[in-house]
Amino acid sequence: MAAIEPFTLSIPDRQLERLSQKLAATNFPDELDRAEFDYGVPLAHVKRLAKYWQEKYDWRTAEAKINELPNLKTSIDVDGFGNLDVHLVHQKSAIDGAIPLLFVHGWPGSFLEVQKILPLLTSSTTPSFHVVAPSLPNFGFSSGVTKRGFSLPQYAETCHKLMLRLGYTHYVTQGGDWGSHITRTMSILYPDHVRAAHINMVSARAPNFFSNPILYLQHTFSPYNARERRGAGRNSWFQQEGSGYNREQATKPQTLGYALADSPVGLLAWIYEKLHDWTDNYPWTEDEILTWVSIYWHSTAGPAASLRIYYETAKDTRLGAARIPLYVPKVPLGLSHFPFELTVVPKTWGRTLGPVVFESEKDCGGHFAAHECPEELVGDLRQMFGKGGGAEGVVEGKNGYGVEKVRARL
Repeated sequence: MAAIEPFTLSIPDRQLERLSQKLAATNFPDELDRAEFDYGVPLAHVKRLAKYWQEKYDWRTAEAKINELPNLKTSIDVDGFGNLDVHLVHQKSAIDGAIPLLFVHGWPGSFLEVQKILPLLTSSTTPSFHVVAPSLPNFGFSSGVTKRGFSLPQYAETCHKLMLRLGYTHYVTQGGDWGSHITRTMSILYPDHVRAAHINMVSARAPNFFSNPILYLQHTFSPYNARERRGAGRNSWFQQEGSGYNREQATKPQTLGYALADSPVGLLAWIYEKLHDWTDNYPWTEDEILTWVSIYWHSTAGPAASLRIYYETAKDTRLGAARIPLYVPKVPLGLSHFPFELTVVPKTWGRTLGPVVFESEKDCGGHFAAHECPEELVGDLRQMFGKGGGAEGVVEGKNGYGVEKVRARL
């Protein structure tokens, strides 16, 4: 069994110097008069951020903050793909009996999305959690994959074996974006280990009369509430104006990868567009934006590798894109509906995904719930897994309550 070792992030000086040179040599495109975000990221925004990145942004300060997290690294053997080095954040609660929780990020996020919720989830406020937040393979500071076919089942296998490696035979999961799809795949493949799942990106279809007759009737004859009515407009905007990136990354990721791997400003614009469009007027600072982008620029596998999950999932005919919106039995499911998510569906649609034991509807928040609305997300998890919650006591002997003890790293 591979060791679990401390990990310290240290990007070489020469890599930072090369980045500065590339930023200085950027050729910016022109722009039409009165072009706004509907046309793509406005030129003034990109120039401002690129200038800040080159002249003021301090990666070493961001790196030091990342290194304050309990970073670890280990090797996971994925069937057919060999050993992959996996970076993770693992913070144990001081509460004896805390619930093991796997937090899985997506694109264009990273393990860093756990940063704001980590102290809340692991505090002495109950129920408390032991939190594991990996960098997925092809992302952050985990290994890249060199063979075709690494799809949702392989990401799920990586995360499951990681939890077993840490000693968590039974655990719960939380995910948004790809994290929601990966954790739902884990519920399919490892239902005896995944005791409950919570997602904040609810990708679902309307109930079908033959498979969900009761939900179908509820959906047909129950009026939409205000959130659901506004959600229809959000869905329409995303499908018509916001989803082009998905099609490109799912069909020709390598072609796009050349631009993202060579041009830091190209990568900045590609990611910043999503940070702007996918949030609920979140007040991004320059440092936040550039730290998120820098994690991709400095990632072990490079920014192009992160796109491949779209292609591989689209091509996977067994547990790929077509399986995502279907019912997953056995594992209790919690849903948090945020109004500026990419898919905003009626509650009856969400209930087609599995045995729902918890639901909440939020008045604010978008795609990056853990970063935008950390207290809201943590509150939902505490309600779902706390006393009287729909998933109370799902992990035997680990109900989130107990005697406080000295905090441990491993």
